[in-house]
Amino acid sequence: MRSALIVLFLCTSWADGADRPNFVVIFTDDQGYEDVGCFGASDFETPRLDEMAEQGMKFTNFYAQPICGPSRAALMTGCYPMRVAERGNTKQVHPILHEDEITIAEVLKAQGYATACFGKWDLAKHAQSGFYVDLLPTHQGFDFFFGTPTSNDRIANLYRNEKLIEPKTDMATLTKRYTDEAISFIETNQSRPFFVYIPHTMPHTRLDASADFRGKSERGLYGDVLEEIDFNVGRILDTIEELDLADNTYVLFTSDNGPWLIKNKDFANGRLPDDHGGSAGKLRSGKVSTFEGGVRVPAILWGPGRVPPNTTCESIATTMDIFPTFAALAHAEVPDDRVIDGDDIRHLFHGEFDKADPDKAYFYYLRVHLQAVRQGKWKLHLPRDKEPIGAAPFSRNNHIGPEDRVGFDSPFLVDLENDLGETTDVSDENPQIVERLLSLVEKMREDLGDFDRVGKNMRFFDLAGERPDVPPVPQPKTPAKQK
Repeated sequence: MRSALIVLFLCTSWADGADRPNFVVIFTDDQGYEDVGCFGASDFETPRLDEMAEQGMKFTNFYAQPICGPSRAALMTGCYPMRVAERGNTKQVHPILHEDEITIAEVLKAQGYATACFGKWDLAKHAQSGFYVDLLPTHQGFDFFFGTPTSNDRIANLYRNEKLIEPKTDMATLTKRYTDEAISFIETNQSRPFFVYIPHTMPHTRLDASADFRGKSERGLYGDVLEEIDFNVGRILDTIEELDLADNTYVLFTSDNGPWLIKNKDFANGRLPDDHGGSAGKLRSGKVSTFEGGVRVPAILWGPGRVPPNTTCESIATTMDIFPTFAALAHAEVPDDRVIDGDDIRHLFHGEFDKADPDKAYFYYLRVHLQAVRQGKWKLHLPRDKEPIGAAPFSRNNHIGPEDRVGFDSPFLVDLENDLGETTDVSDENPQIVERLLSLVEKMREDLGDFDRVGKNMRFFDLAGERPDVPPVPQPKTPAKQK
């Protein structure tokens, strides 16, 4: 199935000399919405990211997923993680991306792009060893991989392609080394279109920074880590300009989810030098939450001559939109044998905000549980238990503060333009809005599913018999223990 689609891609328009821009995606890990100067950070400095926003576009309503593995699956496939097929058909906490899923790297590679991944993969099993080697980036559309299989919770084993080159590598070196390798790849492939994906290990804990940055920020080690990331973003931009590629390159900087509040004192937004998690600012909560702080992330787009400078996009956009947008910019075909959730948002990239879809909706899933929907300024939290079974193993969610471990007896409507903290229910004053959003939810449940049903377009590629009735999730032998 996939080979036939790749042939189709190869037969599309790139051979006629059509303009194909370069793409660079810099994807940080657990960086909160406020953890960039131009988004509100004040206790550390990000001059290159701030300059990037001045020269390009800042997205203020940009969404990822609540946790790292699902967020990477969404970016790579343009789909909600609930939709994508996984090896063995089990919906893991961190998706094990099925080999028959089609990634943006595969689509671009078929268009003649040089493709490379530098950093954390996390789609071949959430483990530093014992993962599926045949699901590493080099089997999912990337010509080259330099990075680590998953998070650096305890250690980070460093791989070049499929070869382990440094067990338990020095994490303090990773931000610079990923960037060094990415720059080398760009220089080598400057004469052809390229797609460079840099999913940084940091600022996911365990934190570490090189000697040039450690101890330099007022915010402690977390600030040091982000100042080093900022510096290395600048190195990428400088390389692109020095190679005279800026007018044909898009660079997107964003994060995989909100800040890891469990690493902060009293689950607070990171403010203290000893805090190892970031800040979502005025947004409520953080990572592993479907409150805004868990999924709304900073995003900056740079593309001189294409992206209008010093602009702010307030329209809803998501990491899932990158797949169809890059494909369209590269004159590639999006797979038509499956549902792709993302939208082509070239118009937003180019400042044509009047073309934004006013009816665009974003659905908030935590694990296999649909918990909320947003359309326009309205966000509706759906009725749910305080410890919902569909969110397991995060049903008793120790990653967020006690005040955010809540349930809703009835639909809870929020006006996000006036209530970023999601504190006030305005459903009684807006019954028609509630009815409209509940209608969207029911359509999504039919299409994709929820904790108690499998949607008609949820993908299973390894089934030998009938489709399951409910999402197949791993059943722990003992009660799940929160880390």
